[in-house]
Amino acid sequence: MLGKTEVYLQVIEKVINTGKSAIVLVPEISLTPQMVDRFFARFGDCIAVLHSKLSSGERFDEWNRIKNNEAKIVIGARSAIFAPVQNLGVIIIDEEHDSSYKSDSNPRYDSKDIARFMCKENEIPLILGSATPDISDYYKAEKGDRELVKLTKRANNASLPDVKIVDLRQELAMGNHSMISYELQEAIEENKKKNKQTILFLNRRGFSTFIMCRDCGYTVKCKNCNIAMTYHLYENRLKCHYCGYERDAVKVCPECNSTKIKYFGTGTQKLENEINKMYPEMTTIRMDIDTVTKKNSHEEILEKFKNENIDILIGTQMVVKGHHFPNVTLVGIIAADTSLNIGDYRAAERTFQTITQVARKSWKG
Repeated sequence: MLGKTEVYLQVIEKVINTGKSAIVLVPEISLTPQMVDRFFARFGDCIAVLHSKLSSGERFDEWNRIKNNEAKIVIGARSAIFAPVQNLGVIIIDEEHDSSYKSDSNPRYDSKDIARFMCKENEIPLILGSATPDISDYYKAEKGDRELVKLTKRANNASLPDVKIVDLRQELAMGNHSMISYELQEAIEENKKKNKQTILFLNRRGFSTFIMCRDCGYTVKCKNCNIAMTYHLYENRLKCHYCGYERDAVKVCPECNSTKIKYFGTGTQKLENEINKMYPEMTTIRMDIDTVTKKNSHEEILEKFKNENIDILIGTQMVVKGHHFPNVTLVGIIAADTSLNIGDYRAAERTFQTITQVARKSWKG
C-alpha cells in the first residue's frame, strides 16, 4: 500500500515527463529536509527549496534557479507558493489542514486560496493531502464539489496504534501529582527495555504557563498584548509567545509587594525536567520554538533523535507533522484536552487533528 508521499512522487513524475513543473508545500520548515531527501532520491538536483530559514544569498540562488527553469520542483513552506515557477503543472499541499498555511502577519494571505486561484488560472490540478483533512474541504469533497481519493491503509500495511485514554483525576485521587500517569510511566520503562523510542507531546513550550500572586491575584501579562507571559526556566525570563516581548522573572508582586509568587501550569521545559528526574538513566531531547532558533537546528534535532537512538523526544506541534521514525512505538500526549479550551470556534476540530496526527507517529513493535 502506498503512502501519500509516494502518491505525490508519482504524480510529479508524470508532470515532469510532460515538461511541466510542480510546487509542493509543507506546513513546517522542519519537514522540508525530510521531504527534500525523498524527492532528491527520485528526481536528482532539479529541486529548489524555499523557506524563511534560508539566508538572503541562498534564497536568491534558489529563486534564480526557479526563474531560469533549472529547478522543476519547488518544495517549501507557505511562501513558496509565490515562487516564479515556469510552466506549472501541479500544486501539492501536504497536511492541508494545518493552520500555518495562513499568514497572520503582513502581508496576510492564505496559501491554499492562492493555490486554488493559480490552479484555476492555469487549468491544472491542486492536490490537498491530509490524514485529518480540514472539515470544510472534506465537506465539499463529500458533496462532490471536489474529487475525494482515500488511502484506506497505512504505508506498507502497517497497523494503527492502540490508543488508551487515562483520566488524571483518578490518578490524582491515587496520589499521583505528576503530569505523567502511572500507566504512561510504566509504558515508557517497558519501551526502554525493548530498546524502542518514545515521543512525548505537550502543546505548550516554556516552563510555566503563567505566574500569579497568591495574595492579590495579580497575573504577569505582556505590556503589548495583555496576555499571560510564560516563564522560561533556563533563561530565568518571562516571554510573550505572541509579540516576543521579554522581561525578568518576578519575585515580588508589583501590586501588593507580596513574595508569594506562584508558577502555574506546565510547558515542555518543565516536562523535560520531570522526565529527567523520573528516568535519569534515559536520554532526552526537546524540540520546540526555543530549541530551533539556529539555522538547520530542526534537522539536527531530528537526525540526532533518529541516529543516536535517543530514548525520548519531547516537543510541541513540531514533532507532530510528517516525521517518520520506525523505532518509535510509544507516543504520550500530555494534557490532551487543554486545547479544547482555546478561544477558537474550531477548537474541537483542531484538537482531534492534533491528537490523531500525534498518535500516528507510533508504530507497533
